Amino acid sequence: MSKSNFTRRGLIRTGAASGAALAMPSIFTGAAWSAAHSGYTNAPQGDTVTLGFNVPQSGPYADEGMDELRAFELAVEHLNGEGDGGCLATFSSKVLDGTGILGKKVAYVTGDTQTKSDAARASAKSMIEKDGAIMISGGSSSGVAVAVQGLCQEAGIIFMAGLTHSNDTTGKDKKANGFRHFFNAYMSGAALAPVLDKAYGADRKAYHLTADYTWGWTQQESIQAATEAIGWETVNNVLTPLASTDFSSYIAPVLNSGADVLVLNHYGGNMVNSLTQAVQFGLRDKQVNGKDFQIVVPLYSELMAKGAGANIKGVFGSTNWSWKLQDEGTQAFVRSFGTKYGFPPSNAAQTCYAQTLLYADAAARAGSFNPCAIVEALEGYEFDGLGNGPTLYRAEDHQCFKDVLVMQGKENPDNEYDALEIVEITPRAQVEYAPDHPMFAGGSLGECNPGA
Repeated sequence: MSKSNFTRRGLIRTGAASGAALAMPSIFTGAAWSAAHSGYTNAPQGDTVTLGFNVPQSGPYADEGMDELRAFELAVEHLNGEGDGGCLATFSSKVLDGTGILGKKVAYVTGDTQTKSDAARASAKSMIEKDGAIMISGGSSSGVAVAVQGLCQEAGIIFMAGLTHSNDTTGKDKKANGFRHFFNAYMSGAALAPVLDKAYGADRKAYHLTADYTWGWTQQESIQAATEAIGWETVNNVLTPLASTDFSSYIAPVLNSGADVLVLNHYGGNMVNSLTQAVQFGLRDKQVNGKDFQIVVPLYSELMAKGAGANIKGVFGSTNWSWKLQDEGTQAFVRSFGTKYGFPPSNAAQTCYAQTLLYADAAARAGSFNPCAIVEALEGYEFDGLGNGPTLYRAEDHQCFKDVLVMQGKENPDNEYDALEIVEITPRAQVEYAPDHPMFAGGSLGECNPGA
């Protein structure tokens, strides 16, 4: 069991974080269906509404998960009128006023996904059935996101995805009850390729190490396609288990491969370990094919950069957001987060904070917690002021479209949170794609499911 504080002082809610894999029943029972007469799952009956925050509190992505949880807690405080309100004032929508959601104070429960799909489903299922959660959010793994999104679709619950970067989340595995604010692997490739071309030239040979699950597969496919389009050759792609901590056996063959770029399609603690070991093997000091050897990390986070330390210097990657942006929404969120926790938020934290506000805003605009009302309110919704600039929640696939940041490891950081610098803000138009793009083919959004 994990505990989380309901942000009204003195009240504590408890959420399950069971690691056991539970089979998904064809029919939900218990508390999840107690409000069946209302026409949708877990319709709030009292003076509170419960949200479920399902994050990796253990496993290789735990650092990201704990920062997500900090942001979720801050969002609940702001929705309930505690703290300075953060982005409530800068958000283009003005229906949230710090009195909760539709007159109900916001409570929350938490779970530990363990960065495992089965554990994440079990945790989400418990929050829905036992705790009456009406919305589930969180996660730092696309495998987890796809699994929990599918469960929420069947249960009649809205899933506001946290950090999930696989094309599949809003591609072949998209669901009507699921929404993604975070960018995706295709967008990383589209943003990075022109920067890599300018920095390293078109005549390059790339060797990929790739996390062996849905995110790694689609990230590798995306960056390979984008770099081959500028003239790069892909020498090899080697899959690595998500549970790996020692990557030395995977890095050693790179030395004799003829590659002059190593692309690390790794995230979280995996990236920290693989990058550190690549530097220890001397890759960054080598010259191959008459060129200085380079390393690329397509998906960055501030927490990863902090963990990698000096090894990150000069390395390019992409992010969904940075605390260094100067817009009013970013400044409001960073100020509020920093005041509460003493350090700047990660891009994982920002997307989870935004998703919580976007759910609350959709319910307020719809005048209902009914999942189908939430879906209608979010589809095709355009907004601003949450830190990413003008943003669209596309109706066809529930993917957000906004600018993407290209980052580089800073040569002389001022402190441990200053490891990355923004080198380009890639305009939204450059990373947009058609809903039927081949990388997103298959699957169907389907119809919203209100559940009960």
